[in-house]
Amino acid sequence: MQMLYDSDTYSVTHMLANAVAVDALPDAPQAPTELVLLVPELARHGFEIVDKRTGKEVYLDGSWAELFQQHISAWQLKTPTQDEVEDTLEQYAELAQNPVLVH
Repeated sequence: MQMLYDSDTYSVTHMLANAVAVDALPDAPQAPTELVLLVPELARHGFEIVDKRTGKEVYLDGSWAELFQQHISAWQLKTPTQDEVEDTLEQYAELAQNPVLVH
């Protein structure tokens, strides 16, 4: 999990699928020259966007996550203003239906 953005209005977290190193597993063959990873069969990366004003969150995965990743890539090429970022996040936050719960 990696925090990408945090303001008074929104937070964006990149959720990464968990990969396990083979050499960390019991009875795993040792790979002395290279690290081999086991990636879950349905490895899905996604983004959680929290609208702090409404207390709701939306989780983007699949094609929604790919679309959002395109925004991030464009932002890396041309640094946006905070207003531009917040305007984009507002569009995604309209999808938010789930209340934020603390466990």
